Amino acid sequence: MTTPPLLGLALTIDDFAPLGDWICGPGRAIEIQDFVGPDVIAGDPWPLVEAWARLLPAHTGPRGIHGPFFGLDVANPDPDLRAIIRRRFLTGLDIAERLGATQMVIHSPFNWWQVLNRRNYAGLYEAMCQSAADCLAPVLARAADTGCTLVIENLDDTDPEDRVRLVRQIGHPNLRVSLDTGHAELAHARYGAPAVVDFIAAAGDQLGHVHLQDVDGHADRHWHPGDGRIPWGPVLRALAALPTPPRMILEVRDDRARLPRTVARLAALGLAA
Repeated sequence: MTTPPLLGLALTIDDFAPLGDWICGPGRAIEIQDFVGPDVIAGDPWPLVEAWARLLPAHTGPRGIHGPFFGLDVANPDPDLRAIIRRRFLTGLDIAERLGATQMVIHSPFNWWQVLNRRNYAGLYEAMCQSAADCLAPVLARAADTGCTLVIENLDDTDPEDRVRLVRQIGHPNLRVSLDTGHAELAHARYGAPAVVDFIAAAGDQLGHVHLQDVDGHADRHWHPGDGRIPWGPVLRALAALPTPPRMILEVRDDRARLPRTVARLAALGLAA
């Protein structure tokens, strides 16, 4: 068991100033989330990038960005569409390089329908992995050049092994697994997927990044940990037992003034504040 890193925060540019002392004082990680939308990433993101760059000299902690994801299926079977998706990811890596980000989150292509239909459609999983590998090949080459690691986050995943097998099959040092606790709990509640602790166990030493958020089992709430149904004690113990601590990011949607209290609550359960 190793000492877990300080909790970081997913945020947009408007969040940074009010939380600056809490973030910058202890050197917390940040995950910049302004660049996920197609209107931003396919337009001219650079004025916003430069606005961020002017804020960051005070920040000494690890940085990441959430890459674009709306409508971007990394395993899209159409090569022409994969070329568009690839361009969006490469733009994300250009932004990550300018902002000194060492991780970029992208979304998993896997879902429950695919799990149910793998015997009904022969070779479905293998074809998806081949398409994803093709889409990501130049993106990972660029990531290696810039010192950024792509982390594949579960979205509608119900099989916790899917992303892990994909990452191992591609076998690139700049590709690892991400876990969103709320997404995993939602899949557990709605689709009978394994529990959050099983997603952690499946990822093992491939887990490089975690979104900590809570849900009610009905929708993707992004509540503060402790406000929903996730059993945080076992989850945090499972994370702390990993051989290499992942980067842990609080990804809550509302009431950010409560963050110090949320962090204190998690610290009482054994997670570094």
